[in-house]
Amino acid sequence: MSTQRVLVVDDEPKIRMTVRGYLEADGFHVVEAADGPSALQALTRDRPDLVVLDVMLPGLDGFQVLRRIREASQIPVIMLTARDEEVDRLIGFTTGSDDYVTKPFSPRELALRVRAILRRTDSRSEADHEDGVLSFDGLTVDRATRTVQVDADRTVELSALDFDLLFAMARVPGRVFTRRGLLAQVWGEDFFGDERVVDVHIRTLRRALGDEASAPRFVGTVRTIGYRFVGRPA
Repeated sequence: MSTQRVLVVDDEPKIRMTVRGYLEADGFHVVEAADGPSALQALTRDRPDLVVLDVMLPGLDGFQVLRRIREASQIPVIMLTARDEEVDRLIGFTTGSDDYVTKPFSPRELALRVRAILRRTDSRSEADHEDGVLSFDGLTVDRATRTVQVDADRTVELSALDFDLLFAMARVPGRVFTRRGLLAQVWGEDFFGDERVVDVHIRTLRRALGDEASAPRFVGTVRTIGYRFVGRPA
């Protein structure tokens, strides 16, 4: 198997050097970029398997780079942010990031997250070859094509993680999932990070589906516990 390639984008050389050291020790090939435009060039030139992307970058900021990435690719992206604010996470996940790490961070933990996401991505690719269409009143979820239709006339664009989150809940309607349970189902047992990442993804999923938390058609909240799929059978 060829060595997996990780693009590390940060304008601080010490951070790039530290992250490179840990990732290379884990067997990854590392490519570096110091600003937004260079990151986009590296994406085309080096075709990485995953991107570690700082939010605060010269030229183009991390969110702008992420939007450019998502126009052409579903490559996994981990955002690095120095601000532990809900709005940063929400913007990142709305534009399609897979995870976030708040500075200062543990390089060892970041390396573990990189490996976990790439392992999950490989497993997802294998599972996508298995047919599976879930049909409900006003919603169709097709695992083989990874497409979602609402009310039979609107195709919904979901990030890879949001699709996996929806499929995990919809395959067992009515089952109550804790946040930790959803992390295990979708992110994997070796997820490192804040369980609130589930709440952010539920928000973006509902927005894409046109769902309302106060009167849900598809994704319901179970207070103090988690979430469940409430769609009615077709």
